[in-house]
Amino acid sequence: MTNASSWLSAVDGYCERTGPEYWAEPVNALSNLAFVLAAAVVWPRLRGRPMGQALAAALAVIGVGSWLFHTHANRLTGLMDVLPILAFILLYVHAATRDYFGARPWVAGAVTAGFLPYAALTVPIFAQIPGLGSSAAYAPVPVLIAGYAVLLRRRAPGTARGLAIGAGLLVLSLTFRSLDMPVCGALPLGTHFLWHLLNALMLGWMITVWRRHMDGQGG
Repeated sequence: MTNASSWLSAVDGYCERTGPEYWAEPVNALSNLAFVLAAAVVWPRLRGRPMGQALAAALAVIGVGSWLFHTHANRLTGLMDVLPILAFILLYVHAATRDYFGARPWVAGAVTAGFLPYAALTVPIFAQIPGLGSSAAYAPVPVLIAGYAVLLRRRAPGTARGLAIGAGLLVLSLTFRSLDMPVCGALPLGTHFLWHLLNALMLGWMITVWRRHMDGQGG
């Protein structure tokens, strides 16, 4: 019983939240609609591409999970917030390894599985960066995207440029995520909603980069 209640106990990790009420983070909650909108925008061009549709579905679910966390703010909904993000990352790593490099499925699967130890090893390093805070958990991702961009710069320069743009967008969105609490005194609304908006844009863009590559536009 104690464990169940601890999962449902209220948490307060964002500047905008002023209490445990459902609408204590209205802007953080409503800005999650950007994920659903981004998924709806990319979906029509993904017909016949199951991986692309899986990525778009994961993008929409990210918005739902984050909505739940910023309304019912507790440890359980916090898990619902991060798991769809992890699912998107793993799907994209698999798709990128298989489709950008022509890797066999088992190689793409091994690289995808390797993301977890990679993150486990690098997150503590990023956590040492002053001001990064909990955003350190996401910091390995733009580094990985940039690494793929470097490796693809000759094989598929268009795709490489798209990935570089995606990495830059993610760094910008992580900056606003990290600034949320430090600027809270001056900006009571915080900056976390900008993480949502920019992250939705970035994830939709990453799906578009993949789709263009599959359409033969990555050269």
